[in-house]
Amino acid sequence: MLSPKKVKHRKVFTGKLRGTAQRGATIAFGEYALKAVSSGRMTAQQIEAARIAINRKIKRGGKVWIRVFPDKPVTKKPAETRMGKGKGSPEFWVAPVKPGKILYELSGVTEELAVRALTLAGNKLPFATKVISKRSLV
Repeated sequence: MLSPKKVKHRKVFTGKLRGTAQRGATIAFGEYALKAVSSGRMTAQQIEAARIAINRKIKRGGKVWIRVFPDKPVTKKPAETRMGKGKGSPEFWVAPVKPGKILYELSGVTEELAVRALTLAGNKLPFATKVISKRSLV
């Protein structure tokens, strides 16, 4: 699973996911990409599950770029614990995703295969996504 080696703060505020992505909203590396349409949080497990789905579909044919990294800790308190006594301990890592953010990029495969692979990956995620291509943007 993806997780940072070192962080400045062990626990962070939850925060809000308002607005659209300002950075990482254009295709930079590949020909096809999976773009977030709505906001949400991607866990490290979901990032890995989507990556595996893409790799299985393209059968080591093309190159995949992962454009998100889970660098935000999510804390949880143990089950059946009374209120108070501070914030819980970090349980897992998430990547906050705003609409317009490019999540995965793909190149070296046919358009049909790329669309199928990225659609499969999008099904693993907890928010709406769409497949875009560099050609359709230009």
